[in-house]
Amino acid sequence: MPTETQKTEEKPGPAETHIRPSTPAWDERWLDLAGGRMRYLQAGSGRALILVHGLMGYSFSWRFTIPALAPHATVYAMDNLGAGLSTAPAGMDCTVRGAAGRVLQFADALGITDFDLLGTSHGGAIAMMAAALAASTPDTRLKRLVLVAPVNPWSRHGRWLAPFVGGDFGSVLFRHTIERWRVLDYLWLRRLFGDGAKIPPDSLEGYRLPVRQNQAFHHAQRIVRTWKADLAELEQILPRIRDYPTLLMWGTRDRAVSFRSAELLGQNFRKSRLVAFQGIGHLPYEEAPEEFNRALIDFLISGM
Repeated sequence: MPTETQKTEEKPGPAETHIRPSTPAWDERWLDLAGGRMRYLQAGSGRALILVHGLMGYSFSWRFTIPALAPHATVYAMDNLGAGLSTAPAGMDCTVRGAAGRVLQFADALGITDFDLLGTSHGGAIAMMAAALAASTPDTRLKRLVLVAPVNPWSRHGRWLAPFVGGDFGSVLFRHTIERWRVLDYLWLRRLFGDGAKIPPDSLEGYRLPVRQNQAFHHAQRIVRTWKADLAELEQILPRIRDYPTLLMWGTRDRAVSFRSAELLGQNFRKSRLVAFQGIGHLPYEEAPEEFNRALIDFLISGM
């Protein structure tokens, strides 16, 4: 069960929420942006909630979340350009700032007037950057942030690995091992879970699909080449987003982004709430979907 800390007074949540309907339903759609053709899933009604996946993730990551949120929000789950099944040109800007700009372009293209933004892992960094870009303009459409174990300046996890994989030698080594040896898929996925027995049976094939069809590993390597510079810029823009009401969600056994960094990140926001999932790893929406969905729905309807 999750534990929770907060800096603002909570409003009571609903007595009951619908967590995982037996028949998931969403529409698969495509959108032409300046940088490529973006695939996204849409479901539900109400204020918009845009979901931004992490590195090597895509809209598939939210398969347990979308049906639960649909009664409470209009949910948009993006495949960022170059990830999932979305196409991207070879010279596309893969920095966090570039990706954040495309999130706002996505909202513009669909005419979304008010929305909340949820980002996980690398997508959490993108969400924070998108909030900073919006805050620096008269744009007031973005209302709240939900950050699920977001990459942040206080977590040392990945600081050496990301630049290594993005370098020339690391890139070659990566392509000749993890990209080709499917036996390693379970090992890297296992590292993202607190309990390997909780890996959903469809995860291995689901995350392999973009590798086969869209060169997802190559796109990920382009992202990590600017990892250090992205973190430095992220630290600089954090003061701009302190006024966004923010929900932080984190597994206490996260091996990818340190749970210890949650408190320091939370101090950046004037109104924040932390939900900690005990014994859960980096992907609480897949490892503990019922608890994750319940906490998220409580936040969405609380009005914080």
